[in-house]
Order: sequence, then structure tokens, then C-alpha cells
Amino acid sequence: MARAYGWNAKLLLAFETTYGTAPASGAYKLTPFVSCDLDSAQGLIASNVLGLGRDPTQPYQDVINVDGDIVVPMDIRNIGNWLKAVFGAATTTGTDPYTHVFTSGKTSLPSLALELGMPEIPDFPLFTGVRANSIAFNFQRSGEAQATVNLIGQGETAQTVTKDNAPDELAYTRISQLQGSVKKGGVLLGNVTSASVTYSNNLERVETIRSDGKLEGVDPGVAALTGSLAVRYADTALMDAARAGTPIDLELSYVIDADNKLVIECHEVYLPKPKRSVSGPGGVEASYDFQGAKDAILGQMVSVTLTNDVAGY
Repeated sequence: MARAYGWNAKLLLAFETTYGTAPASGAYKLTPFVSCDLDSAQGLIASNVLGLGRDPTQPYQDVINVDGDIVVPMDIRNIGNWLKAVFGAATTTGTDPYTHVFTSGKTSLPSLALELGMPEIPDFPLFTGVRANSIAFNFQRSGEAQATVNLIGQGETAQTVTKDNAPDELAYTRISQLQGSVKKGGVLLGNVTSASVTYSNNLERVETIRSDGKLEGVDPGVAALTGSLAVRYADTALMDAARAGTPIDLELSYVIDADNKLVIECHEVYLPKPKRSVSGPGGVEASYDFQGAKDAILGQMVSVTLTNDVAGY
């Protein structure tokens, strides 16, 4: 009897032209991933019918919910598809290397069709009407660089064959934490031990009455930019900005070389005043859980610049 294994799972991604309608074969991209718990769930509602004895009558099927997280490696080419899902289409300039600029605040976002294939079974569930709710990046001194994308979808179609036998595939080039950096005002920010940043679309499920139990749609809400900075307490620059309520501009980046890099620019970041806790003879750290806001001059809260050899997304 065949058993499914993660090493042989295949994730296919395609952008939909019509919400909730999966594109035909030829539009899909084979996408590397670390883990995926995107799936549909349909609960049961216990019966409350009386008068037929102590044993209950059959339960009712509840609505269908499709959601979950996909953890993806920080790959200089494939990450562009996820950035497009989160921020919308990029503005692309240049000719190899190409510069793709993704910005926050767009009023409409693309939807995806995602197929998670397990050929041993065979089982190829296809999730449609999927929109990216958030993307989270974590920066640390060592280890694998990854991003976590939270997704909300409309529905699932059961399949025993794949939607696309010959999907497109971009060459895989992994980014490591060693290539990460954090800057403030364009200058390397010292004494940072870890950093994280999350951009969220705060998607709203449009739950209407439908006989198929699916969502009517998933619409963007008020965006949010949050994150944290853990720093060794060596000076009062960040503490002074927190006390005064003065915003700073924060840049988090992964740079392989001049032609291959990802730069996340948080244009207006506000820091809370944290506690300084001395708990032993070691170094003193302070942790800032920041929030972002729209920069009135630039007109956006965050922009992500991806430089690589891909002509467009």
C-alpha cells in the first residue's frame, strides 16, 4: 500500500483571472515550500431534536472553511510570487537584473489556485479563491531564512490527477540568515540580536448564504505592519525615539549580491517604551514591539524591493 511522504509532495501555484475559478493547465508554477497546513475543514453541528429518545439524531454539516499557513524558503526568485499574492502586482523596471517593487495599500488583491499533490495516494486537492492574509519574516544570526504566509480560501476541489503535468519552475536559489541585515535611517543598526516583521492585509471573510457552504469572497481590510526588535542595551538611540514618540524608518534586507537581493522598507515605524530587565550577570537586552504607519509623503506604509533575473510576476 502506497503512503504519502512530504519529500514527494508538490505545491502548484497559479493566479486566478476570475475569483474562485482555477486556471487551466499551463498557468501553474511548481513552488518550493517547507511546510503547508492549508486545508479545508467542515465541522458537524450536534442535533438538538427532542422526542425521539435519548440517542441523538444525525448531526448537521457546518460551513466549509479553507485556511492555513505555508512556510516557504527565502528563495530569491520564487518569493516574488508570494509577494505578489500579499501586496498585489509589482512595478518592474530594468533588464536582467530586474527590479520589482511591491507596495502596501492596494485596494484589490489577486487570488490564487493552489494544488498540494500527493501522487502516492493519488490525491491532488485544489484550493481556489485563495488570498494571502499576511506574510511574516524573521531575522536572526544563523539558520534558515524563511517566510510564513497565512492564507484564506473559498473552497476545495478533490482531484485524483494533477491540474498541470508540466508546471513552470524557477531555478531555486536559497537565502541564508547570514545574508540578512537591519538598518535604521540607511545605517546598519548595531546590537540587534533578532528581528521580525509581519505585514497583514487583515482579510475579511464575506460569509453569505450559499448552498455549497463556501465563502462569497475574501476582501482586504485595514492593513497592519507589526514586528519586534531585540537589541543589546548599548545606547539610548532607540529608547529616546520611543520616549519621544518619534517614528523611525526601518530597513530589513537579505543581500546575496547587487543583482540578487530583497529589501523590506518600513517607512514610518513607532516604537513602544520597553522595560529594561537585568536578570543576571549577562548582557542587558531591550525588546521593542513596533507598529508601522503610512508615510504621508511616500503614500504607503511599506515597500518591498526584489532584485533578480525574473522578467516579471
